[in-house]
Amino acid sequence: MDKPEDASDSTRPATPAAPSAADRGRADANACFVCGPDNPLGLRLAFRMAGDVCLAEFTPGAFHCGYDRLVHGGIVFSALDDVMANWLFLQGVRGHTARCEIRYREPVELGDTLRLEGRLVRRKGRLAQLAGRAVRVGDEVVVAETDGTFMVVDGG
Repeated sequence: MDKPEDASDSTRPATPAAPSAADRGRADANACFVCGPDNPLGLRLAFRMAGDVCLAEFTPGAFHCGYDRLVHGGIVFSALDDVMANWLFLQGVRGHTARCEIRYREPVELGDTLRLEGRLVRRKGRLAQLAGRAVRVGDEVVVAETDGTFMVVDGG
């Protein structure tokens, strides 16, 4: 894939490439907007498990702006949806978002580093309920929370 002309813009934060989905068993996910290492316009978040919590860090830059130097809520939502989905993925389970609700608690300014956390709440048959949180690392304030239900399509 050719690199878009503006992808090298110095205002875009350097984001380390996430481990290849092929390395994680899903070569078809390398272009994912949130975690795909081959998506030059994506967030390229690298998810990992720490005990029973899926984690990632994200520092939004100029390309993630809504207005007034605040991060667009859709970017926060996408990151939280993916931390929940990756909780499943890193367990060897593939699922799709069936429903997701978000509660924004605090605005996020450009440059604020967020810690994303995803946890399984319960699993019943083909449905998995997960919860996500975005925590501003600088002051440990929860800036957004999600509750999601995922339809398990294979694995687990």
